[in-house]
Amino acid sequence: MGIADTDKKLATNRMVFELRRDAGALERFRADFEGTLTAYGLGEAEKAAWRERDIGALGRLGVHPYFLPQIARLFRGGAYNHNRSAAAQLYAATVLDGKK
Repeated sequence: MGIADTDKKLATNRMVFELRRDAGALERFRADFEGTLTAYGLGEAEKAAWRERDIGALGRLGVHPYFLPQIARLFRGGAYNHNRSAAAQLYAATVLDGKK
């Protein structure tokens, strides 16, 4: 899961990029998770990985490696970013350890 493995056409990459920069998009994501996945045109494998909060699977599908910890923060918050934060633990469990 390196930069060379990034799928530039993968809908998740555009979605995460926009969620990080557009407060309205982030609000819609939080209010209507499924609707947001559909609105961005995510494929079934992407949707399944998002539903399972499987960041490792998203990486294997071609999500840019920079976005993977950002996805963890979408689910577990971005406050107190340190190795024991909820977001860091989700990232470690699904990407580094390979389990949820």
